Amino acid sequence: MVSILSKPGFQRRAMPLSVKAWHQMIASGLAPERAELIRGVIVEKMSKSILHTKLTDALIEYLRAVIKGPCWIRQEAPLTLTDSEPEPDISIVPGRRADYAEHPATALLVVEVAITTLHEDREMADVYAEAGVAEFWLLNGAEKCIEVYRDPVDGHYQTQLRVAEGGVLECGSLPGVSVNVTDLFTGIAAA
Repeated sequence: MVSILSKPGFQRRAMPLSVKAWHQMIASGLAPERAELIRGVIVEKMSKSILHTKLTDALIEYLRAVIKGPCWIRQEAPLTLTDSEPEPDISIVPGRRADYAEHPATALLVVEVAITTLHEDREMADVYAEAGVAEFWLLNGAEKCIEVYRDPVDGHYQTQLRVAEGGVLECGSLPGVSVNVTDLFTGIAAA
């Protein structure tokens, strides 16, 4: 981190980048390749461990097999929000690819896989709630569980639960979709 940003006086005077300016940077080739915009700040994306990759792949394969109907299942693709443009590990938006001329502004379900970034990924809950994302899952690789955030109201999720190994998560935003947490983690080494 740039040390000057740890000083409250400079924090108050820092100028956030708008989503529009971020898009202009991307179009001009000025945006860093491995970055996303979070709360008006350009944030470097973390490298992905093999555990992160395995969990993401296992869940996306499962979701693609069970989700029927008009949904676009996206992997590491941007959502354009008010002051952010995160690239969640998985997002499921209503409709089909052809329905979108721009990046979606919300989702039915967003999933972040957390191996070394658990606290940072938990911070994203309010970002997604503000965008009206119906449900946010945080796959906690170290504890082999899924943290679930539901019912966004005024930028905060009203319902939070945790489903550990041995449990089955029933998706609230995609009826008929359930995840057996033990099955998800089977064959995938702990963090």
